[in-house]
Amino acid sequence: MGCPMGRNPEFKDVKNFFLIVVDSLRQDHVSFYNKGRPVFEGVRACETPNIDSFARRSVVFTNMYPSGLPTIPVRTELLTGQLTLPHRPWRPLLPSPLDITAAEILAKEGFINALITDTYHLFKPEMNFHRGFHVFRWIRGQEYDAYTSHWPRKRRVEDYVNEKYTERWRRLVARYLANTEDFESEEDYFAYRVVSEAVEWLEKNREHERIFLWLDMFDPHEPWDPPPRFDTYTDPSYSGPRLILPMGGRAEEWATPEEIKHVRGLYAGEVSFVDYCLGIFFKRVEEMGFFEDTLIILTADHGHPLADHGKFLKGPDRMYSELLKIPFMVYYPGCEHRVVDALAWFPDVLPTALEVLGLEAHARGMYGRSFAGVLTGEREEHRDYVIMGYHEAQDRCVRTKEWSYVHRPGDQPDELYNLVDDPRERVNLIDERRDVAVKLAAAFGKQFYRERVTVVKGLQAKYELSYTGV
Repeated sequence: MGCPMGRNPEFKDVKNFFLIVVDSLRQDHVSFYNKGRPVFEGVRACETPNIDSFARRSVVFTNMYPSGLPTIPVRTELLTGQLTLPHRPWRPLLPSPLDITAAEILAKEGFINALITDTYHLFKPEMNFHRGFHVFRWIRGQEYDAYTSHWPRKRRVEDYVNEKYTERWRRLVARYLANTEDFESEEDYFAYRVVSEAVEWLEKNREHERIFLWLDMFDPHEPWDPPPRFDTYTDPSYSGPRLILPMGGRAEEWATPEEIKHVRGLYAGEVSFVDYCLGIFFKRVEEMGFFEDTLIILTADHGHPLADHGKFLKGPDRMYSELLKIPFMVYYPGCEHRVVDALAWFPDVLPTALEVLGLEAHARGMYGRSFAGVLTGEREEHRDYVIMGYHEAQDRCVRTKEWSYVHRPGDQPDELYNLVDDPRERVNLIDERRDVAVKLAAAFGKQFYRERVTVVKGLQAKYELSYTGV
């Protein structure tokens, strides 16, 4: 295939683009990143041999981040190359040209496009995330998808909650149990079905000149209910309820230490099953020859707190690595496997993909900017800092490769962590290194944020009546 005018010759063999997004996968639960080290005491290290194998043939990023959280703002960034934080909440895609998506761009360039997903938020009425795709396939029933309306008949809710679960949480568990009560084998589980649909579609469409596949897998999002063969990270002597859906709030207020450990084991099992399903996908993709002509990006939208700092579930106050650090891997034909620590965020992904595909002119109006030079080794750095948070909240996190500054609302003390010396973010250095916090706080003004941070609040500040800030 000839190299289009201006196209980097290193990408000359790339014709197709696969974007694989899994939901709620923590970077430290991918064994390639974690080197087989356990994350939590009493729960053995999660094993992800298939993701690891893909990583070893890819360019692996250690400092890729989302900006606007959670599910829908993240995918908007990935699909449009635009920044969602701070001005964009969880909302549908806007009509073109207000939102111009990857699928719309690539359709005009002759791609055949498919979206295959069980992420039910994407196919709720009016969300429009299927726009521009020639094919969209919805796998129904995940989490609280309005797929059934009856109370579960084959599994007892009482076996999946403890006595502290409220009625609201019991009903959420019941909806998931009803949606999945007819599962009989691993092939019935969502991750397997998403992969099977994607493989089947690729097999029937290999003849097309150019293909864009967005494979969006909701797992390992909660509820964490892995098939029995993958439920090997929990303590076999545990005799309590199978808490597949942890409640919000402080975990110690509703769960025992044994229950917390059990929930963490269920999450690891869910990750392991997702890895198994991705292994099936990659095997078939290679057999069909796609590794010879395809850009493949594998990532997660965000991680998931497992009571690392006291709470399960996502939330605007959980601005720590367990939520923010995700796996990110880029493969293209002929790429040299490397691990890079360049700092980047999700609005940069689509401009990069377009440059690799020789279509960078389409990225001129995007907020993100291409890191293709990092892929080829032409440069080592990309951004100086990234900013993350929820539109609805005032909590914000500014990160460099070394530091994480968390700005808290009101009179709550801010937080500052050295990510190199303290990767689990246990020691708040906001008072000791105020100079660093002030420098990072200045980033808010540079990015047109709703609140320009002019005061860095130390731990002692709330007790000092004369405190006037920086």
